[in-house]
Amino acid sequence: MNANTSRQNPAERDESAELLSGTARDLPSGRHQFHREQLMAQIHDMQREERIAKATPAKVRRFRLARPAIALPALAAALAGVVVGGVAMSGNTGGGKDGGVATGPALTTQVGAATTKGVPQLLDQISLAAADVSEPDVKPGQYIYIESKTAETFVKTVNDKSSLASHALHRRQVWMSPDGTKGWLIDPAVNDSSEGETLSLPDELGNTRKAYLNAPSYDYLAKLTTDPDELLAKIYKETKGHGNSPDQEAFETIGDLLAESYSPADLYPALFKTAEKIPGVVVVNDAVDAVGRHGVAVARLDETSGAREEWIFDKQTHVFLGERIVQVRKETSEGVLIKPGTVLYTSAITNRTVVDDMKQTPSQAG
Repeated sequence: MNANTSRQNPAERDESAELLSGTARDLPSGRHQFHREQLMAQIHDMQREERIAKATPAKVRRFRLARPAIALPALAAALAGVVVGGVAMSGNTGGGKDGGVATGPALTTQVGAATTKGVPQLLDQISLAAADVSEPDVKPGQYIYIESKTAETFVKTVNDKSSLASHALHRRQVWMSPDGTKGWLIDPAVNDSSEGETLSLPDELGNTRKAYLNAPSYDYLAKLTTDPDELLAKIYKETKGHGNSPDQEAFETIGDLLAESYSPADLYPALFKTAEKIPGVVVVNDAVDAVGRHGVAVARLDETSGAREEWIFDKQTHVFLGERIVQVRKETSEGVLIKPGTVLYTSAITNRTVVDDMKQTPSQAG
């Protein structure tokens, strides 16, 4: 349920218009808009594939459509300017505007030291803390509400010249029904309207969308095994062929379940026991989420991209705060340098709860 995306800049929209016009000629009236909405609604499932793809951020705009499959390659290419990445915690985010969100240069943070020492102990502590968390069950007719602050870095190309740019930190709100068939998204870096847009769309064939591991619903998660060995085996099996390595993709899949989903009480602590079994997991003793909260991170380096995903937890309570992806190793692609310390993506969960109506906020529920 991870839906962070960025919108095209004007230069990219011009290129997209040519592709879209060609695609539209091959589609019946009204189908072009249907496919565009369908792709935008599902694009969050491809976000993880994009921001740490085997290609470095200079090629991020080329979507890898393995998850989920989209049957319109030309349209996907036309919308490929919707790129993903992150923003750092220091520097000036001023500059231009992209869809209501200020844009500026890619920002940086210090790369925290990582160690394998204490990984099992930390994950055990987090799992125990997660087991003590009491959250309401989700009933039919209710909606899961997740509010966060996010920012991302993307490759901006103007007149054939590419450079890293970033969206400023902004609020993001998502509502999803327990079965995953109804939803709403408000994110100024994604939506054309300040009112947001529906996620209640059928699949490409017009059928009701079905939840799966990388695009789960609450009902789907409630049926997952809580046995760490069985759960990890399922993750490896269902994500085979995705990402840069099986271990990295497994780690990222669990990270997605921590971020923009609502895990049932029994499953939540099991996720950390499962993560403990993935090779290469490390601890970063000082990591900062999108709103500046310091914590300790459970992390893993993608050896292919040189980017490290960090799950950030409060050092005392071990409550999940947010996540970020930090470039650890210098990479250059198509003339674009991604320096160590570039934050490709950052988020902070500010509210996660259950509400009674679509677009209702917790303050309105009282």
